[in-house]
Amino acid sequence: MGKRVVKDLTYDASLEEVAAMLTDRTFRERVLERMRVVRGSVTVVDGVVTIEQVQSSSSLPSFATKLVGDEIRIVQVESWRTTEHADVEVAIPGKPGEMAGTATLVESGGRTTERVDLEVTVRLPLVGGKLEGLVADMLGKALDTEHRTGVEWLASR
Repeated sequence: MGKRVVKDLTYDASLEEVAAMLTDRTFRERVLERMRVVRGSVTVVDGVVTIEQVQSSSSLPSFATKLVGDEIRIVQVESWRTTEHADVEVAIPGKPGEMAGTATLVESGGRTTERVDLEVTVRLPLVGGKLEGLVADMLGKALDTEHRTGVEWLASR
């Protein structure tokens, strides 16, 4: 079935400024630093942002660490085909979980809101729903960190 996550992130900046930030490799690297990932890398090619990260699973419940191990590798691809819209796919290579959806930018009155709308799916009997909730919570925290970093980033420009 999956768990849907919808989050609005609002910035005091134009749509063009927010779009430029979201496709900036240095900004995305700063977000990874703030998330305290074990390892991470970012590439941006023709509006396609690929973020590879490895996170420690030490904060996860024991039932989850038994499934994922000590670390979780996550590959996120955002395909910004227009300034206002990206298709987003997040994979956990070798694990039965994924996220897919969109990121959309809308400007109003000099402020821009990024709406992230993703469906979290974990294909495991019995614990899939619990893991989807766990992944959704982790996603929410990651988006909060990205938002805080983005507010600071835009204010310093």
